[in-house]
Amino acid sequence: MHDMPRPRPPHLRREVTRHGNVVWYVRVDEGRRIRIRAPFGTAEFDTEYQAALTGRLRPAKGPPAAGSISWLIARYQDSRAWTDLSRASKRQRQNVFANIIKSAGHRPFTEITKTALVASRDRRTAAQGRKFLDTIRGLFRWAVKAELAKIDPTADVNNPPSLKTDGFIVWSEEDIAAYERRWSIGTPQRVWLDVLIYTGLRRGDAVKLGRQHIRGGIATLKTEKTDTEVTLPILPVLAQTIAAGPCGDLTFIVGESGRPLTKESFGNLFRKACRAAGLQRRSAHGLRKAAATRAANAGATVAQLEAIFGWSGGTMAALYTRGADRRRLAIEAMHKLSNETGSSIAAPSIRVRLSGGKGEKKQR
Repeated sequence: MHDMPRPRPPHLRREVTRHGNVVWYVRVDEGRRIRIRAPFGTAEFDTEYQAALTGRLRPAKGPPAAGSISWLIARYQDSRAWTDLSRASKRQRQNVFANIIKSAGHRPFTEITKTALVASRDRRTAAQGRKFLDTIRGLFRWAVKAELAKIDPTADVNNPPSLKTDGFIVWSEEDIAAYERRWSIGTPQRVWLDVLIYTGLRRGDAVKLGRQHIRGGIATLKTEKTDTEVTLPILPVLAQTIAAGPCGDLTFIVGESGRPLTKESFGNLFRKACRAAGLQRRSAHGLRKAAATRAANAGATVAQLEAIFGWSGGTMAALYTRGADRRRLAIEAMHKLSNETGSSIAAPSIRVRLSGGKGEKKQR
């Protein structure tokens, strides 16, 4: 979302670069422009905006030196390759770039070598290492194509191995019931649960969902991670919870103060609500998995699951339909393990050989 609702906060200005990128500036009384680097709509954006107003965020002394890491990153962020990234990818990569610029932005980008990348990767956790390498890989693949760099130093650097886990714990129906007993309708915590379970949205999209997205009882919005548009009828059970609230003016999910939440702050608050209900290691994403499991068990097809959850390619949806099909087939076929009279199936005839010298005896 690049458009700022009216009235726009004072001194905030929006410009579009020649590459179609939207950039935001704070300019007070025709003074120097102070660019806000954080993605629009984030808590970091609001923090930078307030800092620029109070003078704590100073304008850059000038453009970065040609050939520096900061210079290459700035060129990349002015390119079509950057524009085509999803909002979630931009935000993730912006965070990586911000740390790099802070620590080594003035150094030549040619100092980013395979050896330096391996060392940086190994200082991070596996998940952080993958995000770091994906960010630098995107930067240099573009730079080589744009003929700004001769080689891609990430070409022979592997991502750290993934830890083999089952991922986020899927909520059971008993988990959901326990949460509902602790948080009744009329509490913000109940709004959190019902928005998640009855839309299947990721937390980053759930915290943005509001009345402005609903027309004729149907919510339509683009997902943050894949930029895919999803269409979600508001079910009566969710409509009842929303009507009871508490909800905000633009978002259904709010904190105790009634203000919207970032996905990070919401994640922390939701985990606390889960612990208060006696649920450990439960998360918003695990609830999304539970919603997909419910839909698949109720007979949703791959195409229907992809439409609800914003997936594509069939892989993710097939995981749930396969599991649901196996469960359904097992239930339908279980009677085949019994005979027509309903008793357990007869044991197969076996030949028992009893050893005992010459007088060997045979039984059936």
